[in-house]
Amino acid sequence: MTPIDRRRALRSAAGAAVCASLAGCTDGSPRAGAVPPSSPAAPSSPAATPPPGGRAAPAARRFPGLPAQITHGPRDRDRVALTFHGGGDPATATALLAEAERANARVTVLAVGGWLDQYPHLARRILDGGHDLGNHTQRHLSITEMPEDEAYAEITGCARRLHRLTGSIGTWFRPSRTQHATEPLIRLAQRAGYPHVLSYDLDSLDFTSPGAAAVTRTVTGQIRRGSVVSLHFGHADTVAALPALLDDLDRRGLRAVTTTELLS
Repeated sequence: MTPIDRRRALRSAAGAAVCASLAGCTDGSPRAGAVPPSSPAAPSSPAATPPPGGRAAPAARRFPGLPAQITHGPRDRDRVALTFHGGGDPATATALLAEAERANARVTVLAVGGWLDQYPHLARRILDGGHDLGNHTQRHLSITEMPEDEAYAEITGCARRLHRLTGSIGTWFRPSRTQHATEPLIRLAQRAGYPHVLSYDLDSLDFTSPGAAAVTRTVTGQIRRGSVVSLHFGHADTVAALPALLDDLDRRGLRAVTTTELLS
């Protein structure tokens, strides 16, 4: 199948999917109802018993010498990380994963806990494809606007779901509706078991639904060695843009890897 045929096929799949997408992380929308004040216990150790049907997933790890908040990887290696905020229609997510794997690319998925509640099978699907799976809060609210106990509940709520489904709290934490975590939020994430908060240095703006061509131009026009790119599962434009984006990376000699691989 030619690259053009692949793009047409992906656009068709995206059009068929009902994209129940999450709002963009930086759109400033007011947050929904509050979490009852609480301070839940930190999630169980990543070394806990694996879930039925598979080994425990990779756990969050510390990278000595790297900051608590990571925005990009090394600039001297031909690697980039495509990171996807996990939400929206499962057919769209599956199409994106399949296209990445067709191109021998690996991605990082930061899943919303409520999305995993709806589609628990996707946690194993992501891991079975060789991708990173991490935490993007339980309900995808404006976490920097919350009191600390509510923010901690958002982090640990998603962590518990990841642990139940995979045997691990996940490889990374990314806060919801903000590019950068505050210092108090970084401390909460570390308390929950995540040594680093994963930010990004390139925002695709795909959550604004600008069209597939615009998503591709934004990413290919700004990406560089070591870039960490913010993308979303729940948007048809992203599905349609991915084949051309991956083809462009290949022409430049850039390899799309998991964030763990990018930093290792």
